[in-house]
Amino acid sequence: MRLRRDNAGLSPAQPPSMALKATIYKAQLQIADMDRHVYGDHNLTLACHPSETEERLMIRVLAFALNLPGDELRGRLEFTKGLSDVDEPDLWQLDLTGEVVHWIDLGQPDDRRLMKAHGRSERVSVYAFASSTEVWWRNLEGKLTRAPKLAVWQIPAEQSQALAKLAARSMQLQISIQDGSVYVSTADVSVEIHPVPLKTATA
Repeated sequence: MRLRRDNAGLSPAQPPSMALKATIYKAQLQIADMDRHVYGDHNLTLACHPSETEERLMIRVLAFALNLPGDELRGRLEFTKGLSDVDEPDLWQLDLTGEVVHWIDLGQPDDRRLMKAHGRSERVSVYAFASSTEVWWRNLEGKLTRAPKLAVWQIPAEQSQALAKLAARSMQLQISIQDGSVYVSTADVSVEIHPVPLKTATA
């Protein structure tokens, strides 16, 4: 069974004659996560799928910063093929045997996708960011009561839209995390983000 992705954060589909290649973005991150004591500089190369918005692209960067492991003893956190392969999450951490340590999805995946990911991963995280998140979660919440390893976060739409405005083909971002709040800054602009927990993992 193929896993289903949602359409949140996607641009209108292009007809075959207008098919486009992925656009490459490069980001230099300086991460200071004072909550988890994770610090470091990271150079990312991000392929933005033709149907992906810059808002969704920047949520990927945010999810990377929020979930970066303190060491690589159990593998690196990596971007996957993303929208090019519906059977993979947007990011994942694989251990040396190829087992999934952390599965990270963006948007509004359905319960079947999440329960399948839950069965094959040690942890599952979702970052929802569209204005319709509350409706999506209200319809989904009751179907995920047997998913103790799942954490679901909402990025308020106005904050994800502000984050999208920082997107550039070449970016230098300072990302500070303290007391659950995230501060993403360029040389000129700073955006404050407050992820809202919709469901916390209990296992």
